[in-house]
Amino acid sequence: MNNMKHNTRPRRLGLATCLVCLLQIALYATAQAAQVHTSTRYSVVDDAGSRIALAGPAQRIISLAPHTTELLFAAGAGEQVVGVVSYSNYPERAQTIQNVGSYHQFDFEQIALLKPDLIVGWASGNPKPLLEKLRTMGFTLFLSEPKELDDIAYNIIKLGQLAGTQANAEKAAASYRQQLADIAQQNKSKKNVTVFYEIWHSPLMTLGGDHLFNKVLALCSASNVFADLDSLAPQIGVENVLQRNPDMILASGMDTSRPDWLDKWLEWPQLSAVKNNHLYFIPPDYLQRHSPRLAIGASQLCDHVNKVR
Repeated sequence: MNNMKHNTRPRRLGLATCLVCLLQIALYATAQAAQVHTSTRYSVVDDAGSRIALAGPAQRIISLAPHTTELLFAAGAGEQVVGVVSYSNYPERAQTIQNVGSYHQFDFEQIALLKPDLIVGWASGNPKPLLEKLRTMGFTLFLSEPKELDDIAYNIIKLGQLAGTQANAEKAAASYRQQLADIAQQNKSKKNVTVFYEIWHSPLMTLGGDHLFNKVLALCSASNVFADLDSLAPQIGVENVLQRNPDMILASGMDTSRPDWLDKWLEWPQLSAVKNNHLYFIPPDYLQRHSPRLAIGASQLCDHVNKVR
């Protein structure tokens, strides 16, 4: 009997050892899973196709374009933004944030002093050599370049993920999507209206077929008379506008004021838009900035288009 008791001791010791090993394995697996969850939670792919991964939510963010500033605030990350570029004027709080240059000329010294853990840039607007210099300085970059209307919503959600404000970001993205869906529903199957969008008067410039503006026009069942041009912002002549004879002329400008040069088209009364008094203006930030305010621009644009029908 004593021998039997003696023989059970090694078994118990071995069993205890196995249990300890299993517990260690379980703890290790849990730690690894937590690490993977954390890395996935703060990891997204930007519009340039690069994987952006942070150890935790970004606390010090720099925005290198006015539209990315708006996207960050829409994502609920406004309080984490420590640097912006010129013309980052919306929301009003953005105007009080430290300036780090312009979208095409950065103040690298100021950027370094701010010690950002995330920099949000503009893929086609910020000069590539300047973006590369930021990378060589060791900064993490997320590049924004919405090509579809829904890309704006995706940008908001991704920035919310990186900033740890995903709940706010998803709510803002859903609101933006709903606004566009309502506009599209209200204007579907209507007669097409041709539009000339004058973004500048001297030289005369418009937007070509690759600009997101064309997708906004489509929401209103309207089309760009210069959609066949490949350049993003082509320079054209008055004779080109006369030849294409748009139903409506829409002007941009520098701010919220209607530009005087819109009325210069009255010199060509043979134009359908002039003959029928369809000369309109929408503040440029509502149509040229790839931010949630594009929904405001779309609503105003459709209102004007519907006056033409």
